[in-house]
Amino acid sequence: VHIYKSTSKVHLSLSLSGSLLSYTCSRHILCFCLQMGWGDLGVFGEPSKETPNLDLMAAQGMLFPNFYTANPLCSPSRAALLTGRLPVRNGFYTTNAHARNAYTPQEIVGGISPDEILLPELLKKKDYVSKIIGKWHLGHRTQYLPLKHGFDEWFGSPNCHFGPYNNSVCPNIPVYNNSEMKGRYYEEFEINVKTGESNLTQIYLKEGLDFISQQAVAQRRFFLYWAPDATHAPVYASKHFLGKSQRGRYGDAMMELDDSIGQILAHLVSLGIHNKTLVFFTSDNGAAVMSGPLQSGSNGPFLCGKETTFEGGMREPAIAWWPGRIPAGTVSYQLGSVMDLFTTSLSVAGVLPPDDRVIDGLDLSPVLFNNSLLDRPIFYYRGNQLMAVRIGQYKAHYWTWSNSWEEFNKGINFCPGQEVPGVTTHTQEEHTMQPLIFHLGQDPGERYPISTCLFPDLSLFHLRVTAVVEQHQKDLIPGMPQLNMCDLAVMNWSPPGCEQLGKCLKAPESNPWKCDWPH
Repeated sequence: VHIYKSTSKVHLSLSLSGSLLSYTCSRHILCFCLQMGWGDLGVFGEPSKETPNLDLMAAQGMLFPNFYTANPLCSPSRAALLTGRLPVRNGFYTTNAHARNAYTPQEIVGGISPDEILLPELLKKKDYVSKIIGKWHLGHRTQYLPLKHGFDEWFGSPNCHFGPYNNSVCPNIPVYNNSEMKGRYYEEFEINVKTGESNLTQIYLKEGLDFISQQAVAQRRFFLYWAPDATHAPVYASKHFLGKSQRGRYGDAMMELDDSIGQILAHLVSLGIHNKTLVFFTSDNGAAVMSGPLQSGSNGPFLCGKETTFEGGMREPAIAWWPGRIPAGTVSYQLGSVMDLFTTSLSVAGVLPPDDRVIDGLDLSPVLFNNSLLDRPIFYYRGNQLMAVRIGQYKAHYWTWSNSWEEFNKGINFCPGQEVPGVTTHTQEEHTMQPLIFHLGQDPGERYPISTCLFPDLSLFHLRVTAVVEQHQKDLIPGMPQLNMCDLAVMNWSPPGCEQLGKCLKAPESNPWKCDWPH
């Protein structure tokens, strides 16, 4: 069983010479939370200590202080998670401008490519039943929805809960039960933007608990992708949690998600299936610090946040839990990635990954079971540009950029209170000939670029990282970009099932344009 959280997923099973090794998992839960920061968990030092269930999960499992998303924005990181591939390979990027973050708003024409093979499609080889609960964000048009890409069940939405809209210029986002909508956000599924009250997390929790119970009773293998979005602005929480946190409304949402994960883990124990379930918790990108303290979390000691390739944008909280398999109370300093959850999940399920494409994710089984360390780089991409690379404790920046002066002067600040001259630049600055290098062990905030005078082994790192980058770029075959075109006509005007509800809306005439991605 795998459980991933950050509003993510893990499998452990190895196959050698056709024989399955002893660490097999028949149930997987991935808790993939939305823009939750590294510093939001008590176990990582959040001073109010309001995440007792996640802290206990870490005490009973394995904590990853060096775990990364594949992109500092939601949609590309989710595509990477479910394909095991960098967004530049699976098509979740744009070529409309250099080094721009792109995602899947309502007006996006594209979505996950039919050429990509998603995790639930592969798990079918072992008769897994797969369900996604919460946010999909890999395309909202019918051909891109979850049930077209391996999932058997779905309760949630194709987009984030932005709104409310007036349904004439822009429709409210639909909420689906499997292949048909059951209502829309701010209508049948209420979110009070003024008070922050919404019962959505409780709805998603009940859906998850019921699915686990049904599969346990039927003794079926299952994969649950639990992806709530309460920690994305506008942040929300149910009435029971509103006003409870010392951190304000964002803290209320965190407390409710923490409580929900605690209930999921307790439910596994009560059903007696916890020893056969792998649960993984992580987040899709760093905290959106540009949204302010009431609507965003904490990235701890790291620089900047969401949308950037500094540590605050891509280093995520991560916990693996599998009682009786993963040693309790362990900390792994492995450099991990959300893409590893794809490969690890296949491994513990006894399924081989596709051999007709590059898979960027590693099998973390040796890490989870033996606390081994695997040598690997971490690539930091922003759109179509490789911005930085980490190997060991060193990180080399080949490009730096926070956001443009134009956006910054509008009040959009990706690094509030953290401006570092020459690092958090507001113009795109290239450092290819002489990368900015930081020692993340001694300078996790990326404030002090270092030289070979102070770090004698830096020359060896520079030689190695140069070779790694050259080989990566030589072998890279970018996927067809899916996030270039927009069109108001493709928005959620008339989703499947709208007829029965009387919720169909009239779409405008098609008039496609190249999407504008300012960041």
